[in-house]
Amino acid sequence: MHIKILGKGCKKCQLLEDNVRKAVESLGLDATIEKVTDINAIADHGILATPGLIVDDEIKLVGRVASAKKLETLLQ
Repeated sequence: MHIKILGKGCKKCQLLEDNVRKAVESLGLDATIEKVTDINAIADHGILATPGLIVDDEIKLVGRVASAKKLETLLQ
């Protein structure tokens, strides 16, 4: 599984990353987590509001932070 967290590094982006890591650990997933901070690369993914979450090239979240529990559901 390849997970991308898109955002410039704001508090919401950091919180999403923390929650993703918790969810991945809780589920015992074999996942690569990549942070994308370049604004042009973020826009190339079609994300216009951060934070964004892409899992295996599928956009899952845009412009909001999900809890670790919600992310567990998204990642299963």
